[in-house]
Amino acid sequence: MAKLFSKCLGKIVLLAAAALFAACGDDGSSFGPEGGESSGAEESCSSWIATNSSSSRNDNKDTSVVDKGDTIKITYALKPFDGPLSNPHKGFTVPTGGAWTFVPEFEYGPYGSLNNRAWDLVSYGSGYQQWNKLNPAKGVYDWTELEKLLNALAEHNMGYALRVLPYTPSFIKSDFPPQEEYDWTPPFVYEMGAKKIQIDLRGTDYHAYAPVWDDSVYIWAAKEFAKALAEKYDGDPRIEYIDVRTFGEWGEWHTSHILGSEMPADSVLIDMLDYYASLFKKTQLVLPSNGFDDVYTHALELGITKRDDGFIGIPGRPDTLLRAYNANLPTIAENLAGYKTMLTYDDLIPGGNQKWTPERWVDAITTAHLTYYVLDQDNDCGYNFYKDNKALADSMSKVIGYNFTVTQAELLTVASAKDTTSTLNITVKNTGVAPCFFDVYMVAEFVDSTGKALTQIGEAVRIPKATFKDGASKDFSFKATGVANIVTQSGVSVALSLYESEDAFKSGKNPTVRFDNDGLQGNNKLLLQSQ
Repeated sequence: MAKLFSKCLGKIVLLAAAALFAACGDDGSSFGPEGGESSGAEESCSSWIATNSSSSRNDNKDTSVVDKGDTIKITYALKPFDGPLSNPHKGFTVPTGGAWTFVPEFEYGPYGSLNNRAWDLVSYGSGYQQWNKLNPAKGVYDWTELEKLLNALAEHNMGYALRVLPYTPSFIKSDFPPQEEYDWTPPFVYEMGAKKIQIDLRGTDYHAYAPVWDDSVYIWAAKEFAKALAEKYDGDPRIEYIDVRTFGEWGEWHTSHILGSEMPADSVLIDMLDYYASLFKKTQLVLPSNGFDDVYTHALELGITKRDDGFIGIPGRPDTLLRAYNANLPTIAENLAGYKTMLTYDDLIPGGNQKWTPERWVDAITTAHLTYYVLDQDNDCGYNFYKDNKALADSMSKVIGYNFTVTQAELLTVASAKDTTSTLNITVKNTGVAPCFFDVYMVAEFVDSTGKALTQIGEAVRIPKATFKDGASKDFSFKATGVANIVTQSGVSVALSLYESEDAFKSGKNPTVRFDNDGLQGNNKLLLQSQ
């Protein structure tokens, strides 16, 4: 008799593995287990059912169970997550100049002596690299230090926003200083015949040199570097996005401070965008701050998004990013200066700059529908900013970019003489200010008291990138037929998960995307519960 009972339970488990899925989404795309092999979750479920085959009700006090004969309905009331919420491919960054950011000796780092909790909000690293360091000779490329940084960030579940600069006037500190201090165009480019021009640094008596930006040799060398960069990093999951920083001071496509230097014609700028777009097929490209008008329009047509580095200090700058948002692309911003500097501004417009205020900061994020924002650009890595504005910054971590909140959840089990069907119905709202710009895979599972998966409820649903708009709500249904409502058993709950890829779920990895709901577990799964 015991053998027969065990055999019947085995059939239940097999039926669970064949559970069906139905979803209300944009395209109904889904994926399930490969082939006919049993998953680890199914084996766990089989073991669990074998030891919990009584008909006792769930003793989890966080669920509401309504039993009407052959129908059992469990309703979940949901609360928001308490605290800041960092998620991938969105949010805030601080300068990350090298792998040394993560050593305890760096006092402003996540492990430094100051206990800088701004890192609780940081979801990706950002910073600049020097062209002459990465490309020291013709046809020679040195990625060593960049690789160390990328690997260090990856170990902390962060990507990197890459900017390769050809020039920076910040280090022109005297009259005709050594050119390698500020001109980061590789020396071999000039040795090949590229021209340079003498410039004056605005507001000083200093003189220096700058490349002739539309020189044919300079353009050739810049394109050769772009080709090598794409061969090395296009599609690399460690790279968040790459700015096209070929021209001007800081590569920002302007020459505001280096008098005597002029930007190339729009046709040259557009040609460079076309070339980058032909090389980078996977990684998001970004037009620098001062790419405007027809150049901006062409960039959007190529799928190249826009950043702006004049936030807060210059009125109206958030509005300039609306074109990128309306083109269904992520928007990126940085303040005009560091936080402490902006607190000293005089608000005398025109002629001066606006000072930083909490109201302007919130307005900048919401008006521009920002996906990415530099929390602070000073060397203190956001420490003073976060110390002064912790509560506000924590709350805005759930506003910037996408933010998925489960607003309704109900599990309905209907038993008949032939089989039992369990259906999980949920409503999810994107409460952020932008879409999610990568594919998301949503999974529902029965889990035990430790959070370990017992069996999947139906199949997973794929939400294609940029389709879950900000402010939108979507309904999803996960259906399992032929399996008893095991959630009524002691210690069993329903968990929801969000994955960045199908492979991550199938290989048993923990999800990296988190819901904005109370009940998040250490493995980033959301355990459904009521108030």
